[in-house]
Amino acid sequence: MGVALRDARRSVTSWCRRHTIGGDGAVAAVRRGQRQGEPGTLSREQELELIDTLRGTYPDEFGLDEQLWTRQSLTTLIQRRFATGMDAGEVGAYLRAWGLGPREPRERACGLCVGAVERWVRGEYPAITRAAQEHLAEVYWIGRVRLRGTMPAADVISAVSSRGRVRFMITTPSVDPPLPRDFVLRLSGPEEHTVHLIVDGSWPKNEWPRRLPRRIVLHPLPSCGRTLIAA
Repeated sequence: MGVALRDARRSVTSWCRRHTIGGDGAVAAVRRGQRQGEPGTLSREQELELIDTLRGTYPDEFGLDEQLWTRQSLTTLIQRRFATGMDAGEVGAYLRAWGLGPREPRERACGLCVGAVERWVRGEYPAITRAAQEHLAEVYWIGRVRLRGTMPAADVISAVSSRGRVRFMITTPSVDPPLPRDFVLRLSGPEEHTVHLIVDGSWPKNEWPRRLPRRIVLHPLPSCGRTLIAA
């Protein structure tokens, strides 16, 4: 009985996490009516090269004045690397194809967790926003998307602010990859601002970075995967 229950927990947890990170980012998805290689687009080879360039790197490694990748810093990198005139709006189309952008809280939950997330938004989220306002802090929603069409596989870890600003990095996934500590620290910026980070079910608490500065406050979005791990 104990083995069967443990296996069931693992299966549900795995399903929930696959749902959270799974498959809604796609390589080489361009705007309708455009073909790869036309002005405002990258060829598939260029896009894959770009993804490999971004793996595990940050903008300051390329002399760019950003702690994490944004639409603006990515636009500058593309212009430099591929000598293309793509603007920030055209680059934004790639980010949306990769699964980046604002999402409703219920969209960050698996089908089993939607009700819990909606109750959390009504009951607990207002207190988080009040605390952020008192500390002049930014609120970010952190999640992960598996990017399809790459070899090796790629995960896009993103933080979307309550104002819709997207910051991200690309990693090569491993087995049960932790929430990257450096990514979390960089959201606070060199000025060390206070930030409140809402972490979706992509990572259980035991995969969160430990001993973070007090200015960085992590909040778990309800997840049946987390509940099963804790049970």
